[in-house]
Amino acid sequence: MIPAGRLMCWALLFVSAAAVAQGDQSALQWLQRVYSATQKLSYTGTFVYHHDDQVETSRITRLVSSSGPVEKLEILDGVPREIIRNRDQVICYLPSTATIKIDKQGGRQSFPLILPAQLKGLSENYEVRKGEMERVAGFDCQVIVLEPKDKLRYGHKLCAETATGMLLKAKTYNDRNEMLETFAFTQLRIGGYIDRGRVKARFAVQARDWRVEDSGATVADLAQAGWTVPLQLPGFRKVTEMTRTLNGASGVGHIVFSDGLAAVSVFIEPESARNASRRPGLSRQGAINIFARQLDNHWVTVVGEAPPES
Repeated sequence: MIPAGRLMCWALLFVSAAAVAQGDQSALQWLQRVYSATQKLSYTGTFVYHHDDQVETSRITRLVSSSGPVEKLEILDGVPREIIRNRDQVICYLPSTATIKIDKQGGRQSFPLILPAQLKGLSENYEVRKGEMERVAGFDCQVIVLEPKDKLRYGHKLCAETATGMLLKAKTYNDRNEMLETFAFTQLRIGGYIDRGRVKARFAVQARDWRVEDSGATVADLAQAGWTVPLQLPGFRKVTEMTRTLNGASGVGHIVFSDGLAAVSVFIEPESARNASRRPGLSRQGAINIFARQLDNHWVTVVGEAPPES
């Protein structure tokens, strides 16, 4: 006969395990809501990006219509910048240098569009659970915590608006629970009518005579040129491989790996294209780590939203 006390303990353990599994499933459902909201809803608002001792304020407007989504991001602090995203094309207006940069999106997108369509990879690499309730920009929101299962990725805390699932705040922290960067809306309007003029470039007219720098990004097989990454980073998969123009140099190799949330890019540039400000070794800005080294008359630079170990 099983002692009643032990039977009660087993029952409690079973109930606790079931509750944890149910809680994890609930948290994944919240992530699905966040993805759907950020992709399908139109919105406009102001958010603050905080890293190290720096704070940057931006205004974002996203319009979703039958012709597809269009997004405009304006940097409100310091040197003016304006970024228009239309499907897979990104156009950046830099009035201080009278330059237009044209590129294709690769890897992770910017806040609040940070989640992938497929969430399976997240649950493979992160413990996902619901946290406490918070209030951000006047909205009640549910915290979802993503704790990494290894030291090759950072932890994240996301805060989703309870009614729509819209992402209101995202924090990234290291294995010592130190905050590396935070994105948070300070003002936001979700849904409703948004005039298409609000997603048009403010500098479009005066930029007609500006210099245009097109990355010319095209899909490529870099192994044909002798470049391969033989050791794969656990939990990350290759999402794109291309050649592009970077810093005035054409034919730069670019490989992007992602675990579904974090992205790591490898750039392969001829030594002649080296940026004068670049130094070999490791550097960091917020949650971004950068490692550069010389290899066979080339500079190989790894840029990642991941710990230095990665």
